[in-house]
Amino acid sequence: MLDTLEAAWAEANGGKVIWADPNVTFLDPFTKSGVFLREIVSRLTHGLESVIPDLQQRVDHILTKQVFGIGITQLTALLARRSVYCSKDATGPHSVAKGFDRDWGNIWFERTEHTWAGDKCAYCGAARAIQERGDELETHAYAFIHTTDPRALLATMFGADVQFDVIIGNPPYQLDDGGHNNSAAPIYQHFVENGFALEPRFVVLVTPSRWFAGGRGLDKFRDRMLHSHRIRQLVDFPKLYDGFPGVKIRGGVSYFLWDRDNEGPCTIQTMWDNVPLGAPATRDLDAYDVLVRRNEAVSILEKVRARHERTLDKRVSAGKPFGLRTFFHGKPSKDGLADPVMLFGSQKISWIERSEVEQHGAWVDQWKVLMTAVQGTSAAVETKFLSRPIVAGPGTACSETYLVAGRFEDEATATRYADYLRSRFLRFLVSLRKSTQHANRDVYSFVPDLPLDEDWTDEKLYARYGLTEDEIAFIESQVAPHDA
Repeated sequence: MLDTLEAAWAEANGGKVIWADPNVTFLDPFTKSGVFLREIVSRLTHGLESVIPDLQQRVDHILTKQVFGIGITQLTALLARRSVYCSKDATGPHSVAKGFDRDWGNIWFERTEHTWAGDKCAYCGAARAIQERGDELETHAYAFIHTTDPRALLATMFGADVQFDVIIGNPPYQLDDGGHNNSAAPIYQHFVENGFALEPRFVVLVTPSRWFAGGRGLDKFRDRMLHSHRIRQLVDFPKLYDGFPGVKIRGGVSYFLWDRDNEGPCTIQTMWDNVPLGAPATRDLDAYDVLVRRNEAVSILEKVRARHERTLDKRVSAGKPFGLRTFFHGKPSKDGLADPVMLFGSQKISWIERSEVEQHGAWVDQWKVLMTAVQGTSAAVETKFLSRPIVAGPGTACSETYLVAGRFEDEATATRYADYLRSRFLRFLVSLRKSTQHANRDVYSFVPDLPLDEDWTDEKLYARYGLTEDEIAFIESQVAPHDA
């Protein structure tokens, strides 16, 4: 990330080296161990050697005038100070800084409280029942996002005369709101937006990549990111555990460089096993309503979209198609039921009375193709993207474990449609919108809704859209076949 910043600074400043400039200021507004600040100090200490030859004077200048941080908890603030100053007390006898008159130096932390608006925090959305837990525990009310005016907040911390050229770091990703992993509420978007609001010269942040496709409170944020035209570089780690080994972040992580003074296309580089995969490509982020993360996929999608065909999301149902929750289960057999309906549920097939179907009762008597609403594995690389379709005949319904992907008048058409859903071509198009385990209706929005008067095989689909051998090879490298 710092190398990316260095290159962007040189490009914007006639080749000058950022680490040799004694006037550039850096802020990590959510520092944890202080790793970003420590590395910045290391580079400045080397880069400013000819500008400030005396080592102690150089270190004091860097630490008091150039490098700033905000701890996210009391403990991380102490860790960061020890990382940067070699002492948890910036004025202590072991501190390498000799120019501070305050023990926290330039790494600020004070306990911040949530602002409750009913049962949620007005700023971050934290659940009051979980986060209002007494003075003896951390509030996790991060100061940088608990304000409507981050510029005024920083003035109270560091003085009104401090203006930041670079904001860099790794913000907290989510709240503990009773969910976990993909179901926990994201908060990193608030840190990003407040960073932009300060209008530094550059912002360089690492975040989960789930914002590429939105969802879970990220739709507006995704739209702003794609249409800002100031994201100049994006480095993407789609493989699980890349970037942060041992940390399971579904959908992967990425870091971006935001350039205040330049609008234009963005250069995207995919990383795989932490090394570059293919050449970077420069393209407009807002070409589609989601960010297509793989450069190799763009030409394929363009060929599909060029036919202007109706898309499959219009056919697929919303969640909870029959109004029945995941935990709803019927009886193990239809014995004794007056008008039995077979129910496909989360654990097994059971039987319910037709009167228990809460909505779309007419669908019960149609042929249907069911798809699970969640599909994913614990593997580092997802290769299936959708479950195998279930062809369900008349007299059937399902809980919200499934979506009704299509409804038909006869078995033959339903079976033909199920075969289409199993194709690698279709699941590849789904993968472009599917960044987590959730496979809701939206992930089908790039998939053409083709006429079902013929069988659609991958070979026929590749030919229909004029895919090259390289494009076909890319699809088949990304999507594994389903078992027959």
